[in-house]
Amino acid sequence: MFIAQGLKSENTFWKYIKGSFIFIFASTLGQLPLIILLIYETTVKGKPYPLNNEAVMQFFEPNLTLFLVLIPFVVLMGSIILVVRYLHHQTLLSVTTSRAKVDWKRIVFSFLIWAAFTVVSTLLFYFYSPSDFVINFKPVPFAILVLIGIVLIPIQTSSEEYIFRGYLMQGFANLAKNKWFPLLMTSVIFGGMHWFNPEVTKIGPIILVYYIGTGLFLGMITLMDEGMELALGFHAANNLVGALLVTSDWSAFQTHSVFKDISDPSAGLDVIVPVVFIYPILLFIFSRKYNWKNWKEKLTGKI
Repeated sequence: MFIAQGLKSENTFWKYIKGSFIFIFASTLGQLPLIILLIYETTVKGKPYPLNNEAVMQFFEPNLTLFLVLIPFVVLMGSIILVVRYLHHQTLLSVTTSRAKVDWKRIVFSFLIWAAFTVVSTLLFYFYSPSDFVINFKPVPFAILVLIGIVLIPIQTSSEEYIFRGYLMQGFANLAKNKWFPLLMTSVIFGGMHWFNPEVTKIGPIILVYYIGTGLFLGMITLMDEGMELALGFHAANNLVGALLVTSDWSAFQTHSVFKDISDPSAGLDVIVPVVFIYPILLFIFSRKYNWKNWKEKLTGKI
């Protein structure tokens, strides 16, 4: 059982709190390149210092900004490996899957199915309302974006999955000795971590329904499939394909994408539809392909 692989007497919940503080420190340390460049540009070159997160995201050239924003996740991923190995005396595999080895076919399948949906839905939105988009494609900046994205975005999404669907999922299992509490807690915390995203400022707190719902979906497929492979593939496709296809002045990633969304941000069907309709369809597809059974026990049962 995947969620029980961290269930050891020495793995007290205090260790997970300590590990979480290490992750926060590592992420902060990874922001030093961004801070150093900001200080250099404002003190040496005399540029005005950005006063909010939105101004920071627009301060540098988009590809450089994306690179600097993703660097902390490289440091964070390194800290996850060290914490799991030396604080909890577990292997990285034990917080990845219950299988004897990582099932890369599951990762690829999940990636491809969500990448295909993202591409098709984006094109449908574009053809339905072309006035909401402008073509943003520039070959050289886009090629650099692809390189940065392919190398760093999977590290960013994987580090988030290892923290929420791996590390904290098992941590809350140590505390509660059941499955529903880790599922709910990791989903709420995952959604809450997006509170500082610029989308929340522009659209409003209602978008947290999407973020928490996405966390719940990722937690469910992790528990049902006894491993994080499907969640890893989905999250990578969501962020990578999204960054390559569409950007906007108010999104978390400012990129040299193919399209730029120039519409006024609002909480519409794009917030509700994935949680209410699309994610259940994906759950059905995954359940049929991987023969999931005993849903109640796997999602709410005791450990």
